[in-house]
Amino acid sequence: MERGVSTDDDGSIHLNVLELPTLSETAGSSTTIFEPQSSNGKGDSSNASSVSPMTPVVRAPEKKLTLFALRLAILEKTATGLGTLGFIWATVVLLGGFAITLDKTDFWFITIILLIEGARIFSRSHELEWQHQATWSLAGAGINSFQAIKSGSHHLIEAVKSMFRPMVIGNHSQRTREKTERSVGSRNCQRKPTRTWESADVPLLPYAQWVFLTRNISKLLYWLQLASATACIVLSLMKLIKHNYGDVAKGDTDKRNREAALNIFYSLALAEALLFLSEKAYWEWNVIYCKLLEEVNKECDLGPSGIISIRRFFYDAYSKCVNGSIFDGLKMDMVIFGMELLDSNSPDEQLIGARILRQFAMSKRFSDDTLQKIAINLSVIERFVEMLNWKDPQEEEIRRSAAEILSKLAGKKQNSLRVAGIPGAMESISSLLQTNRSSGAATDEIGEKKIILDHANYGFWTFNHLGLLILKKLARNHDNCGKIGNTRGLLPKIIDFTHAEESLLRNEHDTSSQILTVRRSLQLVKMLASTTGITGEHLRREISEVVFTISNIRDILLHGEKHPLLQKLGIDILTSLALEEDATERIGGTGGMLKELFNILFKEGMPENQNCVRIAAGEALAMLALDSKSNCHRILKLKVVDKLVETLAVPLVRVNAARILRNLCASSGADCFNQLRGVTAAAPTILKAITSEEYKLQEVMVGLAAQVFRFMTPEESSNIFERAGIMEIDLANTLVQILRKYQHPPIKVPRIRRYAIELAIWMMRDKATNVHIFKNLGLEMVLESVIETTAEIENFNIFSGTVGVSRHSVSIHSLAETALMLLMGG
Repeated sequence: MERGVSTDDDGSIHLNVLELPTLSETAGSSTTIFEPQSSNGKGDSSNASSVSPMTPVVRAPEKKLTLFALRLAILEKTATGLGTLGFIWATVVLLGGFAITLDKTDFWFITIILLIEGARIFSRSHELEWQHQATWSLAGAGINSFQAIKSGSHHLIEAVKSMFRPMVIGNHSQRTREKTERSVGSRNCQRKPTRTWESADVPLLPYAQWVFLTRNISKLLYWLQLASATACIVLSLMKLIKHNYGDVAKGDTDKRNREAALNIFYSLALAEALLFLSEKAYWEWNVIYCKLLEEVNKECDLGPSGIISIRRFFYDAYSKCVNGSIFDGLKMDMVIFGMELLDSNSPDEQLIGARILRQFAMSKRFSDDTLQKIAINLSVIERFVEMLNWKDPQEEEIRRSAAEILSKLAGKKQNSLRVAGIPGAMESISSLLQTNRSSGAATDEIGEKKIILDHANYGFWTFNHLGLLILKKLARNHDNCGKIGNTRGLLPKIIDFTHAEESLLRNEHDTSSQILTVRRSLQLVKMLASTTGITGEHLRREISEVVFTISNIRDILLHGEKHPLLQKLGIDILTSLALEEDATERIGGTGGMLKELFNILFKEGMPENQNCVRIAAGEALAMLALDSKSNCHRILKLKVVDKLVETLAVPLVRVNAARILRNLCASSGADCFNQLRGVTAAAPTILKAITSEEYKLQEVMVGLAAQVFRFMTPEESSNIFERAGIMEIDLANTLVQILRKYQHPPIKVPRIRRYAIELAIWMMRDKATNVHIFKNLGLEMVLESVIETTAEIENFNIFSGTVGVSRHSVSIHSLAETALMLLMGG
């Protein structure tokens, strides 16, 4: 499974890297370079289907906040509406119609209420703006709660004292306090100074710094809101209870409706104030006692610092509901909110947005929905790619979050195409592959300048892992492989990570970042080297031309017996590189490479789950011996022919042992005749396998027999048949049955008909009696059927995907015609 990056309280960074496949999982794959791979069988799990399985719908936690904001907005707008109505009623009806006849106390009560409520109504949007800005500070994040105000009240005395202190001292204490507050949310990571003010830190007046900061003004406005509502309730109740509106003389038309008008006004003022206080009570109940924000933060799993993100999101939703339609806030969600913050110029906003998106992208519950929303927003992807280049240690967390999100995003085929399609994306990913091995600083050349990263706790290995992971996921797509190969300096960086010191490889239990990096880099190189088509040829040539590639793999084979998965990956790379003639010569010419491969092939007593390493070594040797006369000579100098003959009896590796012997016999030339005479000792084993086995083992044994019998005289071959207890008619019958069984070219054993015909030709040339045997068995009719069904698949030794490589010098069609001529000539 894939896990993210965890941070401890000490500020250090620990990377839980992607778990790599075990050897048993690797061994479960039966794909081999000696048979073609159809496109239907090569899809990876992430791209196998564009339709994901049905998953249970997960309720977004932030829906609780948007619904809460909607309900608060309804109360707020209702209170504001009543307040507006009361204001109009007072100005038009009371003060306009009864101003002269109003009692003195009523006049002043109405005036005070209008002033208080008018100020509250018409300054509400501005108060929300102050509150909204105050949420950017951890100290002011909870300004609209009694708890926050209570907890901050002890600062008031100090603030008042600071008004009378020298300005320098006041500034120093303010900066100290701010530094302490910000360290809670930023893990003691101080932000570099910007060219603009933080809105929550603006000193509106040159003196009284604390009191006139924006976050404290928002607190003052909040208290004024409560005070005004309380005053309205007290004044309105006093008048509604006492009804002391003055005397109304009988028949006085100027005063006869005054009491009803005043009752309406005081009732409106009372209702408005009660609704406002109800809103605040509802707010406090959910925020303080029910801990709604903390609950949502916990469900979102944003951690201790996530509460600031939740509060900011809530204020945004509430502001939208109050300032626009009450339903505007319902359209918000945390992912869109995070993407908006990511595009900000403020480092704090960028960090909050990156944290939100990273957590949601890594969450099992929200990952699919989050990645889908990010994927359709190209500007957000471009922003993440840009952040990969941010090498300032102060921006480390933002950069790491961007890399982790991209690593998840690249897991889907269509998304990987979008990521790789962004101009400069590969260069940005390449910037993650920065090592810090020698000195405590790393340098990255940009033109003629060098950016020096000198930070004791900077997570170089973390970014190395993430960079390799992103490239590995991108490399699942053929076109992306070409882009990786064409990016200047990227391949040498990747190959550099395949280097492992002997001391590191000798430690069986070493789980350090370097071992994990070696594994991932080998996986990536393997994917690039196994790319098909012209792109694959180019990549294999580029990889093999890097002088450290083969030597790094040799070191792993030489010292990495305690890390068999590394050996398996290295051998697979060699096998893929051997598709190119130049690479084959480089591998064979590297000192000790062939010897180490044979040591692994012949090694016995390995745990069963490591047998795939021996199988891979045999396949690599078979590839290196194919059509390479120089490598065949090198192998013969190692004097391993007799050991290979013995290995034909070992079920695990006999298939590849037979391939190696066949290629040695076919490619060594006449000057190596004496060195290969020993292969004749394998003839009895070969004959028994041909007549008793099926499929792949039968194919390679038939192919080996056609080469081994070339080293025998007719008398020697007759003795071999007698020793094996098999008559020539039995072998001939087996070959005819093979041609009849495989009437069409099979994918799993693409050369079996060719090898059967080659062996039949040798038998007919060896003895004239065999011609009559084949005639009686109906070989002529079978060969005519073969001629009608021949295909290109049968004319190649190996395959790169669906592309044939290393064409046989003689086509199967020509072989069948040669066999027919021998039959007719007999």
